Amino acid sequence: MVSMHAMLYSLVFFFFAALASAQLSPTFYGTSCPGALYTIQNAVRAAVFKERRMGASLLRLHFHDCFVNGCDGSILLDDTPSFTGEKTAGPNNNSVRGFDVIDTIKSQVEATCKQVVSCADILAVAARDSVVALGGPSWTVQLGRRDATTASFSAANSDIPSPTSDLSVLISNFSKKGLSTIDMVALSGAHTIGQARCTVFRTRIYNETNIDASLATSLQSNCPSSGGDDNLSPLDAITPTTFDCFYYRDLVNKKGLLHSDQQLYNGGSTDSQVASYVNNLGKFYSDFAAAMVKMGNISPLTGTSGEIRTNCRKTN
Repeated sequence: MVSMHAMLYSLVFFFFAALASAQLSPTFYGTSCPGALYTIQNAVRAAVFKERRMGASLLRLHFHDCFVNGCDGSILLDDTPSFTGEKTAGPNNNSVRGFDVIDTIKSQVEATCKQVVSCADILAVAARDSVVALGGPSWTVQLGRRDATTASFSAANSDIPSPTSDLSVLISNFSKKGLSTIDMVALSGAHTIGQARCTVFRTRIYNETNIDASLATSLQSNCPSSGGDDNLSPLDAITPTTFDCFYYRDLVNKKGLLHSDQQLYNGGSTDSQVASYVNNLGKFYSDFAAAMVKMGNISPLTGTSGEIRTNCRKTN
C-alpha cells in the first residue's frame, strides 16, 4: 500500500502545482508588453532559418530548465567565481546550446519593454515557436513565470532524465515532476528533431541487441568505439529537422538512437502508445502539446518570488 506520508506529499505537490499554474495566464503581457510574443516568434524563426538544428536546441533548453527546480530560467545563469550554475552539470556540459539566441531575444524584448518579460517565459515561448517553425503543432503558452536568483548544479545532475535510463526509471523521473507516463512518451517525441553526441549512444550501438543491425553498423562509422565523443548523429535519421512522428516509426523498427528511446518500445507498458503514434500524427501532436503545457507549469516562480532578469546570464 502507498503510505499516508507519500499520499500527502503527492497531494501537496499537485495542490501547489495547480495553484502556480492558476497564476499563469496566456495574456500575462497583454498590456505590459503586447509585442513580446511577436518579437520572440520572429527571432526564433530567424534562428531556425539560419540553422534548423537550433529548433531542437531551444526546445531542449526549456525541458532541461523545467526539470531542475521548475521552469525558472535557472539553466541560463553563467558560473561565477562564487557560484556554480547548471551549465556544466553532466546532462548539460558541452551539450545544451542556444544561449546566444536567447540573449538576442532578450535584448530585443528589453529594447521595447524593460525588465518586464522573464527569461523563463522566453524559454517557454521559444520552445513552442521552435516546434512550429519545424512543422510541428502549436499550443497556448501560459505566461507569468519569474526568474530564479540561483541554480542547482546537483539537481541538474540528479533530475534530468538520462539517455541510459531504463523504462521504469524514466517513468519515475517524469512522475516526480507531476508528469504521467503518457506525457513522458509524448514528450520523448521531441527526439523527432535534433542530434545526439556519440558518447551518449556508443554503448547502445556496440553492445545492445535490440537495435537494427544495419543502423548500428552505419552509426559506428561516425562513432568509433573510442574517441569521437562529440561526433553527432540525428535522433531521427529519416527527417531530423521536421517535427513529425517518424521517431516512433524508428522505435517500432528498433532504430531508436538512445537506450532511453528504445526503452519506450521494448516489450513494455508503453509499446501500445508508441505504436498508436506511428500512423496518427494528430494524436501525437495533441498529446505532445498537452504535455508541453503541463511541463511548462512545473513549479514556476510567480507573484513577487524571484525576479525579472535584465540579462538572462546573470542575476540583477
